[in-house]
Amino acid sequence: MSDVQFIKREGGSGALSNDALMAFQTQLRGRFCLPNEPGYDEARTIWNAMIDRRPGAVVRCHGASDVMLAVSFARDNGLLLSVRGGGHNIAGNAVCEGGLLIDLSPMRSVHVDPKKRTARVEPGATLGEFDKEAQAFGLATPLGINSTTGVAGLALGGGFGWLSRKFGFTVDNLISADVVTADGKLVQASATENPDLFWAIRGGGGNFGVVTSFEFKLHPIGPDVIAGLIVHPFANARELLSGYREVAATASDDLTMWVVLRRAPPLPFLPEEVHGKEILVFAVCYVGEPSKADEALAPLRVLGEPIADVIGVQPYAAWQTAFDPLLTPGAFNYWKSHNFTALSDGLFDTLIDCVGTLPTAECEIFIGQLGGASGRVAADETAFPHRDAKFVMNVHTRWRDPADERASIEWARGLFAATAPHATGGVYVNFMPEDETDRVAQAYGNNYARLAMLKAKYDPANLFRLNQNVRPSSAARQGS
Repeated sequence: MSDVQFIKREGGSGALSNDALMAFQTQLRGRFCLPNEPGYDEARTIWNAMIDRRPGAVVRCHGASDVMLAVSFARDNGLLLSVRGGGHNIAGNAVCEGGLLIDLSPMRSVHVDPKKRTARVEPGATLGEFDKEAQAFGLATPLGINSTTGVAGLALGGGFGWLSRKFGFTVDNLISADVVTADGKLVQASATENPDLFWAIRGGGGNFGVVTSFEFKLHPIGPDVIAGLIVHPFANARELLSGYREVAATASDDLTMWVVLRRAPPLPFLPEEVHGKEILVFAVCYVGEPSKADEALAPLRVLGEPIADVIGVQPYAAWQTAFDPLLTPGAFNYWKSHNFTALSDGLFDTLIDCVGTLPTAECEIFIGQLGGASGRVAADETAFPHRDAKFVMNVHTRWRDPADERASIEWARGLFAATAPHATGGVYVNFMPEDETDRVAQAYGNNYARLAMLKAKYDPANLFRLNQNVRPSSAARQGS
């Protein structure tokens, strides 16, 4: 091993000697990988193909001790540092150019305590892995909607999905976490230990340290739920969206209904003549008393004349994978997002116009329904502040041919700008692309100042900066 060049945290580059790297490597349980060595490309390759960066080296961690060593090594040598969990974040901050990449993906343990109804989850685990283990005991916690998403990034940003109206956000179900802070020490964060850090990591992203273990509360769910899709022709979109708005306003917490606007993929239950045509889809999950499902779903089912209604009984773990085929890794992806307290007629007009100009066959707009339990938490109880949001819109552009990049991004930005007058101004931090650093304050609202103070306490040098970054408060640093 010869001297290796690294990008420095504060700019420029510098070399680390062979002796320093060998000494570091011998302390690790996991693997230290240089470019072109086994494991390097696997660690730097993430879900969004727009991200193609080459770290100076990768630490493939096998436990908290490796994380502690890697954080201290990066800090002491002034290296640019990034942290990768599941590698599903749209912004791609998991991978740095020329710095040190801490790869948590080998740490995938999920341990369920069915009596206490808790789960201890390592940061490399995916939603699918968590769900499978918890569902073996008929338990679950609110997660996202794509099983290949990493638990760590989802949870640290807030986390929501089909169970959030019933049981709150992912962060509302976090009991404790083990965190390696910028000083290289492992601390526990909970309601009773380091409660300020516990507050910050529930929505504050990776700004405050590297979580090596999460403890979640679990709830009885499944193993079967009533879920599926109702697919409509797009010609009736205005009436359907208006009807959806009315149904959503009175829906119980047991029922979650999302809207998807896109071109029809070649799904087996859709007539071939519909494939490639614009459609409106209601994606539905009901987790209440099965005998009451028909009554709960009736108001949605009477809307319009659907092409297909494939709602039925299915395993919860299977429903959690339903959208995986549309979100496979390796494509180019760019997102824009808004929060809404209500869905206005003006918003519907804009959405209908823009669906007519979808730039590729894989682009879509989805509107996720929130409210319920997720809205019955005070805005300042966790770092995640958007408890008033009843709906989240994600403008999801996706393409395979690099020639489609400009048109796709411009379409997303145009739709984002046109729908802004109807939105709250807030944004879900996990839906922010790489170029939205100017929206970090909007992501945290009135909680931002407190986060900046805590950043100054736990990471005053901003070691953990490759994220939607909360910069340390200068006032806090001067007073410390």
